[in-house]
Amino acid sequence: MPDFQHLLLFIAAGWLLNLTPGPDVLYIVTHSLRSGARAGVVAGLGITAGCFVHIFAAAVGVGALLAASSAAFMVLKWLGAAYLLWTGIKILFSRRPQASTDLRAVAASEPQRPLKEVFVGGFWTNVLNPKVAIFFLAFVPQFITPDAANPALAFALLGMLFNLNAIPVNVGWALAAAWMARRDAVQRGMHWLDRAAGLMFIGFGIKLALTDNPTD
Repeated sequence: MPDFQHLLLFIAAGWLLNLTPGPDVLYIVTHSLRSGARAGVVAGLGITAGCFVHIFAAAVGVGALLAASSAAFMVLKWLGAAYLLWTGIKILFSRRPQASTDLRAVAASEPQRPLKEVFVGGFWTNVLNPKVAIFFLAFVPQFITPDAANPALAFALLGMLFNLNAIPVNVGWALAAAWMARRDAVQRGMHWLDRAAGLMFIGFGIKLALTDNPTD
């Protein structure tokens, strides 16, 4: 394990990386805007659960196999791209009333998307993205000392620390988006925010589909 100074650097770098907008942040913000902070927090927890899959897979060597095998990378890449595209299209063509008063009436009368479904969606958004596995393989080993007695255990522990440190950041995104959703200007523009979010998910899906295996 790294010394205290390098551990603080690892935590700080992790927070900066988690603050960077991407599919995960967009998923959290979208659900907070549409269904409130609770849905956004659950979305973040689903993403966290998905990250644990990549962490433990990389620790036991599956992540390295994914990085080295073009076939495995391609399969997961296309599954992830298809999921992001499907999510974007679903958001893009969702129907929403235009007026802010109608939006509040809908929020009070329509059943919200089940939190279990939100959690599972966040989970698969992360698990089906091979770039997350490659990220952990590239980032975490930099903080493992060369003389570590058990590199796999050190990798797993640092990965878990990175993932747990992401939870406050994800909660912050959820709370900020939920606060924005209560503003009249945001309520009036929610229709266009949905469209923008849908297009961004489609863009992330296309970007993932065009991603090459870094080992090629």
